[in-house]
Amino acid sequence: MTALEFSYKVDQLTSSLKPFALKLTRDMEDANDLLQETILKAFTNRDKFAEGTNLKAWMYTIMKNTFITNYQRMVRRNTFIDTTQNLHYINSTSSTIQNNAYTDFAMRDINGAIDKLQDSYKVPFMMHFRGFKYHEIADKLNIPIGTVKNRIHIARKELKTKLKVYGNKN
Repeated sequence: MTALEFSYKVDQLTSSLKPFALKLTRDMEDANDLLQETILKAFTNRDKFAEGTNLKAWMYTIMKNTFITNYQRMVRRNTFIDTTQNLHYINSTSSTIQNNAYTDFAMRDINGAIDKLQDSYKVPFMMHFRGFKYHEIADKLNIPIGTVKNRIHIARKELKTKLKVYGNKN
């Protein structure tokens, strides 16, 4: 196969290789880089392609192997190796002290917010929190299951409003 024929066939495959590259990398720029690197490797190793075999499968294999190699290289580059001597005990749990102040404040606020709920909402909510199923709560409180779900939903909503200071800060 001549270089021109090879080039034409590879060019025809780029439209099917690009989605595969995007699936591997999950990023358009990285997918384009991977596609270019795959095409470059295919041209560089054109003499290793056996005519009469599946060029598309050969290109997919090059792309997959290139992606794996790049990923392994990135993982190795981001691996931190501790070269200090005899300092392995710094991160040991026996020498750490836990500061529970924030947790204590949060739990106090959560329990206070739950205590302020009306009993009609607090009781089903706490039962659900303790692991009871909706139908068990409905049977125990002798109310319809829809009412149980609604009361738990309202309790969650009220707690979310009262405890918004602990919400996600993203």
